[in-house]
Amino acid sequence: MSEPLTIILTLGDSPAPRLDKALAGVVPENVTLSRSRLGKLIQAGAVQTMDGTVIDNLKYKAQAGQEFKVVMPKVEDYENAQPEDIPLDVVFEDEHLIVVNKPAGMVVHPAPGSETGTLVNALLHHFGGDLSGVGGEKRPGIVHRIDKDTSGLLVVAKTDEAHQGLANQFRDHSISRQYLAITKGVAQKSDPRLAGQRGVGFEDGGVIRIGTNIARHKTDRKRMAVVQDAGRHAITRARVLEDFDHSALMECWLETGRTHQIRVHFSHIGHGLIGDPIYGHRKQMPQTRFDDTGRAVIQAFNRQALHARSLGFVHPATGAKVEFTCDAPADFLKLLVVLRK
Repeated sequence: MSEPLTIILTLGDSPAPRLDKALAGVVPENVTLSRSRLGKLIQAGAVQTMDGTVIDNLKYKAQAGQEFKVVMPKVEDYENAQPEDIPLDVVFEDEHLIVVNKPAGMVVHPAPGSETGTLVNALLHHFGGDLSGVGGEKRPGIVHRIDKDTSGLLVVAKTDEAHQGLANQFRDHSISRQYLAITKGVAQKSDPRLAGQRGVGFEDGGVIRIGTNIARHKTDRKRMAVVQDAGRHAITRARVLEDFDHSALMECWLETGRTHQIRVHFSHIGHGLIGDPIYGHRKQMPQTRFDDTGRAVIQAFNRQALHARSLGFVHPATGAKVEFTCDAPADFLKLLVVLRK
C-alpha cells in the first residue's frame, strides 16, 4: 500500500468547542470520518495544523477558517472486521477499485448488531485484507453506502488514492447514480397536491425535482426527516417509467447522497416506496385491485423497493469515464409482474 493519505479540513465560521466535533462538521460527505474516529485520530497525534504542529487535545481552541491536516494511518488489520468467504457479484475490478452488485439484506460495513456478514467482511476475504484505510478499521475502502435492504451498485476503493479521488467526485456531485424505485401511487405533475409540497419542482421531460433539507428525526434517531432550518440539503430527481395507476416504477437520480434520501423524499411527497418498513406506511395499496396471489406477493415484499441500477464516474487512476449497470433482482422483478397486471 502507498504512503498514508493526508486530508485537509477547513473549519467554518463558527467552530465547535471540541476539535473532533469541529472537524466532523466539515468532513466531505463521502469521506467516512465520523466524530468518534476523528477523536481517536486526534488523540493518536494524526491531526496537525498546517505548519506541522501536532494537536492531540480534543479541547484545542480552534479558530474560524483554520486548516488542519489529518494524516490517515495505514490500517494494518481490521480488528472486528474479519474476512468471511461470502460470494460477491463483481461487476468490475482492477488494481484500484472494485464495483459490486450488493444484494438486498447485506449491510455494507460492520456496526453494532451487524458485526459479521457485511460487504466489508466479504471484501476482506476477496482481497486478502488489502483495502483503502481511509474509512478506518470497520469501513476499509468504503466510499459510499446504500441501505441494507437496497440492492445494487457500489464502488469500493482498494487504495487510499482511489478512495480520495472517488470521494472528491461524490463531494462535487459529479458521480452519476441512477436508481429504480416502486412507489405507492403515481407522482406526476398533474397532481395538484404534489405541486403544493415544499421543495417540489418540475423540469422538462416529466422530471420531478425534490429539494429539501434532511436531518435526523427529533424523536426517532434511526429515522431521517425533511426539516426546514437544519440538516443538509438534498436533491432528488425522478420521472415515471411505468404508470400502474395504483403505483409506479420510477427512475431516480441523486444529486446529493444523504442517508435514506430517496425513501425520505418520496415519503415527503406522499408516495412512499412499496415495502419500506420505516417510511412507506402513509399510503396503502388498494387490495381489491389484486387477486390472492398478487396480494401475497405485495405483502411478502418486506423491504423498500429500491435498486441502485447504474453508477458512473471518472476512474481516479486512469481519468477515463466509466459507467456500470446491473439488472434489478428477482424479487423486484416479481413485484413488477404483479403490478403490471
